[in-house]
Amino acid sequence: MKQIEKEIVNERVATALETSDFYYELPQELIAQTPSPERDGCRLMVIDRGADTREHKVFSDIIDYLDPADMLVVNSSKVIPARLLGKTEKTGADMELLLLRMLDTGEWETLVRPGKRAKVGAAFDFAGILRATVTGIVEGGNRTVKFDYDASRYASIYEVLDEVGNMPLPPYITAKLEDKSHYQTVYAKAEGSAAAPTAGLHFTRELIERIKAKGVGYGEVTLHVGLGTFRPVKVDKIEEHLMHSEHFYVPDDVAEEINRRRALGGRIIAVGTTSCRVLESASDSSGKVHAVRGETAIFIYPGYKFKATDALITNFHLPESTLIMLVSALASKERVMAAYEEAVAERYRFFSFGDAMLIV
Repeated sequence: MKQIEKEIVNERVATALETSDFYYELPQELIAQTPSPERDGCRLMVIDRGADTREHKVFSDIIDYLDPADMLVVNSSKVIPARLLGKTEKTGADMELLLLRMLDTGEWETLVRPGKRAKVGAAFDFAGILRATVTGIVEGGNRTVKFDYDASRYASIYEVLDEVGNMPLPPYITAKLEDKSHYQTVYAKAEGSAAAPTAGLHFTRELIERIKAKGVGYGEVTLHVGLGTFRPVKVDKIEEHLMHSEHFYVPDDVAEEINRRRALGGRIIAVGTTSCRVLESASDSSGKVHAVRGETAIFIYPGYKFKATDALITNFHLPESTLIMLVSALASKERVMAAYEEAVAERYRFFSFGDAMLIV
C-alpha cells in the first residue's frame, strides 16, 4: 500500500449544542495528582451503548470485553521533556520554554514565558548545555527558536532534552513527578508529543501480551499531541472552535490489518482520543483506513459520523473540553454526562493520571 500525504481540516456539522452543555461539577480532590500504583490497577467504567448499561471494573478486566476478532489501535507517540527552565543570556532573568513542535526547518515552535523577554534575537541558556535563540514570532504569540548544543557530545536534541528538560505536566497536576516514565506509555517510540496520550498509560506490557495471546489485533499509529488538543473552548457555539494541527502517521501494515479485521466483522478499538482522531483522519467515506502521513485538525463532536472507530478506551476529561465532546459524539452527550455524574458520585479519579472508561 502506497503512503500518501494528507492534511485533514476541521470537519464541521450543524449542531445546536453549546460549550456549556458539556460542563459538569468536579470536586478538586478528584483530580488525580499521581499515577495509579499499578498501571492496570485503576478503575474502569464500561459503557455498553447497545444495552445502555454501565459497569464498574478494574482496568485489567478490559481483556474480558475484547473478542479475538477485534483490534486495538494505540498511539505510540513519545512525550519529550519539553518544559525548559533557564535564564536570559542578557540579564540572567528566569525564562520558561515549552516546546510545541519541530518545524521542517529544524527550528521549534515554542510557548515562552514571559513573552516580553522573548523578542527576535533574544537568547536563553539552559544549564550551560543548551542555547536557544528566538528567530520569529508566529500566530498567537508563540516563538520559533533555534537550538544550539555540543553535537560531539549529544547525538540529537532529544538526548539534550532528556538531560535538561522536564515533563510538561498539565497545570492541574501540582504534585512532583517522581519518575518520568510514569507519564509515558510502555509502547512509546516516536518522539514528538508535548502531552501524553493518557488512555494508553493504563496498559502494561504483560496486559498487552495477554490481549495478543487471546487473538486480539494490536497496531501502533502516531499522533504527536500538541497543546492545541487541550486548548480551552472559548466560543459558545462549539462548531466555531478551531483545532490546532497535529502530525499523524499510519503505517502500511497497520492500515491493512485494520481493514482486514473490519472486513471479517471485528471491531476497531481506539486507545485514546488521539488514536480515534488518527483513525477518522486516515479513513475514507467507506470506512477504509489508508496508510498516510500528514497533518490533522479534525474536530469531532456530536453529530459526527464515525467511519473507522467502533469502540474507545479513554480517560475522564475536563469539562467543556474538545475531548469530552469527542467522547460524546461516540456515546451520545446524554449518556456521557450521566456517566460523568456517576463517576463523580463513585469517587473516580479524573484527568491524565485518573481512571479509565471503555465505550463499546
